[in-house]
Amino acid sequence: MPSKRYNQAFEARNGGEAISLTDAIAALAKFPRAKFDESVDLAMRLGVDPKHSDQMVRGTVALPNGSGKTVRVAAFAADGPAADAAKEAGADHVGLKELMEKVEGGWTDFDVAVATPEAMKAGVAKLGRQLGPRGLMPTPKAGTVSDDLGKVIGEVKAGRVEFKVDKSANLQMPIGKVSFDAEKLIENAKAAIIAVLKAKPDSTKGTYLMSASLSATMSPSIKLDVKEISKLG
Repeated sequence: MPSKRYNQAFEARNGGEAISLTDAIAALAKFPRAKFDESVDLAMRLGVDPKHSDQMVRGTVALPNGSGKTVRVAAFAADGPAADAAKEAGADHVGLKELMEKVEGGWTDFDVAVATPEAMKAGVAKLGRQLGPRGLMPTPKAGTVSDDLGKVIGEVKAGRVEFKVDKSANLQMPIGKVSFDAEKLIENAKAAIIAVLKAKPDSTKGTYLMSASLSATMSPSIKLDVKEISKLG
């Protein structure tokens, strides 16, 4: 059963019609606040068929104002320059054999995993059963497999987020916190939308962006004007 706070937010939406990005951000700001700094999420439904590999939509975007989230990073790298760079960049966990053994035992107390190509060959690539279902598997497409772990970790800590369409052609990603001012949320939202629009597969026919909405962690969603945001790309 929806909470009183949720119902108040629902009533504050001024109806369920699709509105501009600017108006949606303004509407979110009017919702009753939770007792914590809620995340603001962008959700999109795409006109693709993820069952076909050539219609998979996946990528990353560097949010200009960060996500507002403290990102815990696990870096898979053997002792040496790569591991040292990962530590200097602020990785929360760095290692190879010991880290792999912990993950094999069920440990996944991190938000993003990065690895060197050598670490992938050394066994990280076999951790798909543990990391795959949680969306934590390092991959070149997501930019999380690299020889320059320092750079990757710096970008992730600064607000680079990954997006990937699910089996139902939906994707969702954080674009900030409700405590962000409107301009910062708008800039982040635009960057995220543009990244998804640019990731449109060449094989996709017909309408690509079917619908989009914004919501906070504890709020109802607000429909976005698809015609307006489609012009960003």
